[in-house]
Amino acid sequence: MAKLYFSYSAMNAGKTTILLQASHNYGERGMNTLLLTAQLDNRAGTGTIASRIGLSAKAETFSSKTDVTAIISQAHAQDKLSCVLVDEAQFLTSSQVWDLARVADHMNIPVMCYGLRTDFQGNLFEGSATLLAIADNLREIRTICHCGSKATMVIRQTEGGDVIREGDQIEIGGNDKYVSLCRKHWADLMGA
Repeated sequence: MAKLYFSYSAMNAGKTTILLQASHNYGERGMNTLLLTAQLDNRAGTGTIASRIGLSAKAETFSSKTDVTAIISQAHAQDKLSCVLVDEAQFLTSSQVWDLARVADHMNIPVMCYGLRTDFQGNLFEGSATLLAIADNLREIRTICHCGSKATMVIRQTEGGDVIREGDQIEIGGNDKYVSLCRKHWADLMGA
């Protein structure tokens, strides 16, 4: 029976690289995958999943209004899918996560989701919260804080390096806006 997987971490832990490697491994064995990514993440161009180390692949995009089951069903009808891989899974809605669980349960297609657990204020994203609640398999991908401890949190900062404590939950950016930290250093900087 297929499963719903959630691999999560702070920024810059290599989630996208692992996703692209998994898709490559399926392809090497003659198996087809479907890659999905958030439409709002256009850092590498809309519909492109790109890692910091230079790997990239084309993907279907989703927004909060996307029927992910329809996209998967259509792709599966055209060419049997062996796996669905979702980048930026934190941007899924709770309903979409349940739809992905039904893909695993009823279509027998494994679904591997990769994303952030929490935002810069330490709050769960909607998609991540539901994945943490219902995924069959949870895996933390580790990265480190500047002190050498495991980084579990991120801060958002200005171009000048000042910590941002308030604002919208979602602001697309990379290494220039976000820094991964351990809980202690995050709390010290956020005044928590």
